Amino acid sequence: MYAVVEIAGTQVKVSPSDKVFVPKIQSEIGSKIKFDKVLLTGDEKKAKVGSPYVKGAVVEAKVLRHLKDDTVIVLKKKKRKGYRVRNGHRQQYTEIEITNLA
Repeated sequence: MYAVVEIAGTQVKVSPSDKVFVPKIQSEIGSKIKFDKVLLTGDEKKAKVGSPYVKGAVVEAKVLRHLKDDTVIVLKKKKRKGYRVRNGHRQQYTEIEITNLA
């Protein structure tokens, strides 16, 4: 069984006991959260597509940890003007474990 869920503006395909990295969610570590924006549910034989969401479908998950991605360096330069800027960015993520598809 699997589902496609909208989590923090991204669409993620999940199955029970999957560990998924999603954009940061404001929840405590160890807390349980529910996602009701399920776009599609299905198994090997058939799938049910929502319009836009599947009614009554809920995905339950547990927050495992919060972490940051690797640093991405952003360089800006204009030739012959002496303009150079160097910035770094680290995206924040939350690791969740899918516990139940209902």
